[in-house]
Amino acid sequence: MAQNSRIVILDEPTAALGVEQQQFVLELVMQLKAAGHAIVLISHNLAHVFAVADRITVMRAGRRVGVRRKSGTNNEEIIGMIVGAQLH
Repeated sequence: MAQNSRIVILDEPTAALGVEQQQFVLELVMQLKAAGHAIVLISHNLAHVFAVADRITVMRAGRRVGVRRKSGTNNEEIIGMIVGAQLH
């Protein structure tokens, strides 16, 4: 942020944090988003992803397997894409 970036990439930013610190990071993501920054949040924590995302991209084995708007998906569909389940 010191360089006034418009894109911020966060790789598992809450993985090693306590609950209060995790909430601080999620609030910071929302503030950056509201200020017009594009945020790429890489996480296995779907609760955090659903809390801050507009769009969710799932990658498996180095390939993109799906992109969904948060408003058009749910936890089960995203988990299915993560594990490679066949969805009907």
